[in-house]
Amino acid sequence: MRMSRLFSQTLRDVPGEAELPSHQLLLKAGLVRPLSAGSYSYLPLARRALTKIEDIIREEMDAIGGQEITMPVVHPASLWQETGLWYQVGPEMARFKDRAERDMVLAMTHEEVIADLVRQEVRSYRQLPCLLYQIQTKYRDEPRARGGLIRVREFTMKDSYSLDADWKGLDAQYRAHYQAYFNIFQRCHVPVIAVRSDVGMMGGQMAHEYMYLNPIGEDTLVLCNGCGYAANRQVAAARLPAAEAEAPLPSEPVATPDTPTIEALAELLRVPTARTAKAVFFMATIAGGGGEADRERFVFAVVRGDSELNETKLANAIGARDLRPARGEEIRAVGAEPGYASPVGLRADDLLLVVDEIIPQSPNLVAGANKPGYHLRNTNYGRDYTAAHVADLVLARGGDACAQCSGTLRTSRGVEVGNIFKLGTRYTEALGAVFLDSDGTSKPVIMGSYGIGSGRLLSCVIEEHHDERGIRFPVSIAPYHVSCVALLQRAPEVAEAADRLYQEAWSQGVEMLLDDRDATPGVKFNDADLIGLPLRLTLGARSLRQGGAELKSRDSEESRIVPLDEVVPTLRAEVDRLLAESRGRVTAVPYAD
Repeated sequence: MRMSRLFSQTLRDVPGEAELPSHQLLLKAGLVRPLSAGSYSYLPLARRALTKIEDIIREEMDAIGGQEITMPVVHPASLWQETGLWYQVGPEMARFKDRAERDMVLAMTHEEVIADLVRQEVRSYRQLPCLLYQIQTKYRDEPRARGGLIRVREFTMKDSYSLDADWKGLDAQYRAHYQAYFNIFQRCHVPVIAVRSDVGMMGGQMAHEYMYLNPIGEDTLVLCNGCGYAANRQVAAARLPAAEAEAPLPSEPVATPDTPTIEALAELLRVPTARTAKAVFFMATIAGGGGEADRERFVFAVVRGDSELNETKLANAIGARDLRPARGEEIRAVGAEPGYASPVGLRADDLLLVVDEIIPQSPNLVAGANKPGYHLRNTNYGRDYTAAHVADLVLARGGDACAQCSGTLRTSRGVEVGNIFKLGTRYTEALGAVFLDSDGTSKPVIMGSYGIGSGRLLSCVIEEHHDERGIRFPVSIAPYHVSCVALLQRAPEVAEAADRLYQEAWSQGVEMLLDDRDATPGVKFNDADLIGLPLRLTLGARSLRQGGAELKSRDSEESRIVPLDEVVPTLRAEVDRLLAESRGRVTAVPYAD
């Protein structure tokens, strides 16, 4: 490609809302242009980089047995109604009616469509296992699009779906994806870790997220250097300090005026916060069973005072589709008092009581008396109250003890660049996607779901590989291999040599971007660094007098003169070397469940 013909231009200034380096560089280098909030046009340089990312994805998916398909972006709502997600997903799902007034959906994901295909195509266990994938447009009406391609409304995603006759088969395909994803990110030169995560609206038994550790990330990760434990904070486990064993003491009220917080209570009574019980209240939307409508329940959650409640864990423990903080009048309606509440003396029929697993092991806690200005000393689980659910409800924090090895946890921010889910039979049972097993019985197909957003991955590549001058593309996904800066001013012989090298390079498989514009050397060099191709070849009157063209790497300040007749073979050798180094980044990663 000749830059005089390239449909994009570099910018010297970018909009003020572009705060992240990757967002700024995507705009400045002429890779993308915004259409609306969270919606971008990919210009030729970005399109070429994305195509290379997607080709890497295809190679790795094909290597584990994937078959590429393409599914529609517009879905009939009936599929989503059959699985129930039509009723569960909020305004992020784009819904509309067609001309026949039928409800339709813009695809957020394609589990429903895959399950529908399975019920049409799969009849026997002999057709399994199977792995299908696509690279397709998705749309989610994000409430807060941000960070350029980091969080958008319209995006391109590789989503793959494993189909198996048994759980052992799902385990094998899940582990194959686990390594294939590392291969993809390693080949794209983005360092990631895999962390356990919440299954969220997708459902299923297990999920991992692939996280690029960077302060720009929206996710908080909990990590242990001691044993390698890694999880999204939504599901991360921590070990609270154990309480000392002691006999239950008689409970007694104590006046505690103006102490609606745990900190104020502990200071007044001169007890550590670990000797208190913290009450948290929610209204939860619980799915109705057997075709019944969803219902709202008052949830009373109790954690120890030295911890914080994790809302995701609470929702998972009770099977809630949604949680919202309870209002004061809703709390008082069950007999509790905001700021001075405990489950002691409350009617079990009026609420759903859930306590953290450390509460039964912590005797003689100070808890609310359900009366303004009063608490109870020496409340004990089992004697004074019991719960419908006892579960891990605690939010893991940096400095907490690791639940696996008792080492010290730390937290880090991360960007999710991929995810894998063990879906099981949630979608196939709902849609009747069954097969006849070898014993003649009808069974639902067992599914896995696996996703990578190619645009977000491109942003993370740029976030990881840039400097003060611009992007530094890895060779594996660079739009072109070489930027040829032709210094044409008052040097017609340079134009002739540059054109000859350009033609020869492309004939030898070296992708060259030739800057043949009528621009100053400073502009050309700045744009070459901004776009950031792996190699830069400079051809001018001075280099010709020195015997050839100047070659340098984007990652180095050193340069050398290469004779003209050796330029293309040298470029070919350099590109091959860089590609080999890139492929050499792929290493096996131990599976961590």
